[in-house]
Amino acid sequence: MSRILNARITFRTTPVHMLEKFMMKDHKDAYRRFRESGLEECVIVQTCNRVELFGRASEADYSGIIRTWSEVTGLDGGAFGAMETGEDAEAIRHLLDLVSGLDSMVVGEEQVLGQVRESIASAKDAGASGMHLNTLFDRAARVGTRIRNVTGLGKEGVSVGSMAVRLAEENVNDLKSKGVLVIGTGEVATLVAKSLARRGYSFSVASRTLQRAAAFCEAVGGDPVRFEDVLADFGRYDVSFVATTAPFFLVAYDAVATLSTISGMMILDLSNPRAVDERIATIPGVKLMNLDQIGEMVERNMKDRANKAEAIQGTISGEVSALEASMRRLEAEPLVNETFRVIEEIRARELAKAVQMVGDADPRTVRIMDDMSRAVLEGIASTPMNNIRRASEHGDMDVLEVAARIFDYDI
Repeated sequence: MSRILNARITFRTTPVHMLEKFMMKDHKDAYRRFRESGLEECVIVQTCNRVELFGRASEADYSGIIRTWSEVTGLDGGAFGAMETGEDAEAIRHLLDLVSGLDSMVVGEEQVLGQVRESIASAKDAGASGMHLNTLFDRAARVGTRIRNVTGLGKEGVSVGSMAVRLAEENVNDLKSKGVLVIGTGEVATLVAKSLARRGYSFSVASRTLQRAAAFCEAVGGDPVRFEDVLADFGRYDVSFVATTAPFFLVAYDAVATLSTISGMMILDLSNPRAVDERIATIPGVKLMNLDQIGEMVERNMKDRANKAEAIQGTISGEVSALEASMRRLEAEPLVNETFRVIEEIRARELAKAVQMVGDADPRTVRIMDDMSRAVLEGIASTPMNNIRRASEHGDMDVLEVAARIFDYDI
């Protein structure tokens, strides 16, 4: 019996700016290589927060998956130390968590459901997915849609990043014409950058190295700038989002106090610990907000989402069992379909003989004979075929193998 596999590199174990290295640029070539390496079906899911492979195979050969993934991306196999894996029920649960928004950087994120739909559509177009993964992904998308509609998860929701951008919009006139800066390339900086990009704002990104900032911008958006240049000309930015884990002040009091003119500058310190000198708040023309001030609004939102997420987990558990049974049931479909095809051939052949023997049979008589032969076929075959399906659903391969021998079918 085949297995459903999942191998993934995500924001949970790998910095966002590093994920781009694992992405498979040429999907058709990647699908071809994975199929040649032993996967009977496969689907690639890629977003700025994750690169994932779902597959179907008779064995869980993750070393083979890493080898092929390495060939596709040019990475050394040792780069996949942060790869997470799962199979069967675990892989199905992960997919349902994904489409429901529970495995997103911000719980309830709406974009990922559409991205999963695009992924299965792409796999279908490439001929990489088949009956099992098509069924799994189509049903998972429906489950994700139903959960979101029933619970309202993700509606009117905010993250630290989107809340910070919203506060900037409320406090700075015509933000699109202003200089906007993001300092940092971690999780919170990613949320800020995604929120800015989604709203159509241009912004610059600074990190410890220009290379890291460039990789981040490639994945999320924005224009990379040298951190040294930012410090030398901090006054060119009207709004700055500082989101780092530095254990010292990246934005010092003197860097702002010595600026010749300040008019409506806003700095949002989203770092923990704080990375902006609090004395900056005393400088005329500067509005400084820190994580604590934003936290209460975000906390209310996240508590609401957490409560909903806990309730959703119960729904997902039931769906996992149902989907896992469906995947097992599909194992019997080739045998059942082939058996019905052979029986139908025999029925059609014998019906033609019977009509010929009757001679001048009118259309009504032929139709009655046809309907009767179909009814006899279905009456005899339906029960054993359904029993085979049920045995497959319960993972009883012995019944499936015996049935295959009886009906002379090679599984």
